[in-house]
Amino acid sequence: MPQVSLTVNGKPASAEVEARTLLVELLREKLGLTGTHVGCDTSQCGACVVHVDGMAVKSCTMLAVQADGAKVTTIEGLAAADGTLHPMQEMFREHHALQCGFCTPGMVMTAIDLVATHPDGLTEEQIRHGLEGNLCRCTGYHNIVKAIAAAWPLMHGKGMPAAAE
Repeated sequence: MPQVSLTVNGKPASAEVEARTLLVELLREKLGLTGTHVGCDTSQCGACVVHVDGMAVKSCTMLAVQADGAKVTTIEGLAAADGTLHPMQEMFREHHALQCGFCTPGMVMTAIDLVATHPDGLTEEQIRHGLEGNLCRCTGYHNIVKAIAAAWPLMHGKGMPAAAE
């Protein structure tokens, strides 16, 4: 069986896996990082989104062996060591952008990538389009969109969002 070595949330990790093992399975079952969820098994829901080498990836569509040597960040790796939340996590909390919470880890990881790849700002339409690969069955997305818009200035060093000042 292949040995996969990668950096997960800033720490080296390795595991022996079957060649067909998905990255989400490696994270959850071998490494115990259960914040990454499996929601659909068809790559439709986005609950399994993680960052691989800085890009949002549905970990249910990637083999673990494809991540060999990569830097992977999961929802567990976002908060600072002292417990301070990532700005996106904080805005999701502040704007009540979750209900049951099942989709939230994947939604947050997608949102961080979305904000990072739009340094000149995001419209509501761009945010909604950027979330098309993530399903939430509870919220109706309104507060999720508000949270992402509020996180943009924080993540780009522009201070507090206008609504929060």
